[in-house]
Amino acid sequence: MEVRLRDREATRERLLAAARALFAEHGYERVTVRMIAAAAEANIALVGRYFGSKAGLFGEVLAGEPTVRQVLEGDLEGLARRLGEYTAQRMRAEPDSPILRTLERSAGDPEIQALLSERLRTAVVNPLAARLEGDDAMARARMATAVFLGVGSVRRLLGPSDPTPEDVDRLTGLFEACLRRRG
Repeated sequence: MEVRLRDREATRERLLAAARALFAEHGYERVTVRMIAAAAEANIALVGRYFGSKAGLFGEVLAGEPTVRQVLEGDLEGLARRLGEYTAQRMRAEPDSPILRTLERSAGDPEIQALLSERLRTAVVNPLAARLEGDDAMARARMATAVFLGVGSVRRLLGPSDPTPEDVDRLTGLFEACLRRRG
């Protein structure tokens, strides 16, 4: 008989991997803690011990996902263009990240609304506002984020489309307008 050694970190990682896959496949609301524990071959009580709740586990999955930070890095003068190019790429492709598929399936779930709002603030809005100068930096960052997220909504409703160079130019112009400091 093989005895599995207890390894807190390995079990925690298995739970995260199982949750990521199940949330992507079924959406947050349809996944149960029991399903996650079974897929991870872990005791159901460990979800509560390591993450506090299913929502806490979802928050950890979300925190481990990539952000647009690489787009925000670099010279400020080229930021609008980088955002335009990145956003155009989002027009073309289905979400390749399991967590993005989860967000598309689960964004309306009241149990995770606060987590999603916090993630949007910490991963996109606040880092973007930190790059901008002026009293209205946060308002400009929120407006640019609305453009960025709007493309995802359109793709979700109408399907992917191949952006043209003119689309990138239009998006760049929108981001320039959003990011431009008044006065």
